[in-house]
Amino acid sequence: MAVIGIIPARGGSKRIPGKNKKNFSGKPLISYIIEAALGAKMLDTIVVNSDDKDILAIAANYEGVLPIERPAEISKDHSNAIEYVHQTLDMLSEQGKTFDTIVILQPTSPLTLPEDIDNTIMLLKNSNGNSSVSIMKLDHAVHPFKMKVMKGDKLNPFLEEERGRMAEHELPTIYVRNGSVYVSTLETIQTGKIIGDDCRGYVMPMERSIDINDPIDFDFAEFLYKKHYQEE
Repeated sequence: MAVIGIIPARGGSKRIPGKNKKNFSGKPLISYIIEAALGAKMLDTIVVNSDDKDILAIAANYEGVLPIERPAEISKDHSNAIEYVHQTLDMLSEQGKTFDTIVILQPTSPLTLPEDIDNTIMLLKNSNGNSSVSIMKLDHAVHPFKMKVMKGDKLNPFLEEERGRMAEHELPTIYVRNGSVYVSTLETIQTGKIIGDDCRGYVMPMERSIDINDPIDFDFAEFLYKKHYQEE
């Protein structure tokens, strides 16, 4: 099994300008997922794909990481993720490097550990699925059965009647992708999908499942990092 880890890191970010290279507890944010990837045992090749010169320079400082510049035409806000995956695979194929397993690692998940990457890859390897992703248990406070819509000032069920099920033990356990690790077979990628129809889930704890999208996410992730890692 030849496995490539692709770290996508555009330079643009509307909600947090320069997010992927912003200082996070003393290092650029992207450094954390690069170091987690380097610590993983299952990755044969690690690539940072970016349209930003500074991010590519950060990646170039790490031995064993290949920076690949992303063209502007596939670096827009609404560009599809599959485009940078195809670009990366096509460039490496021209160098005679091919892979049968593709891993996408998000720099916006700085608390991801090497074992999270390896375990998500092994989950796919040991299954008959075509994809595996990192997930987390959904907090019961935001359980879908508790979601409402408003008609005027009246609350109505969004999905179904809550029927008094307010405590965690009364609700079915639900999981959601945490945005950290995505693993797929080459065949799945070739169909134009990042995640296939038969996807398996690797559960990460909530405290490592932060996905930075807004400034409050950034601050909270930094708080968790300092609490669980810097103080040890």
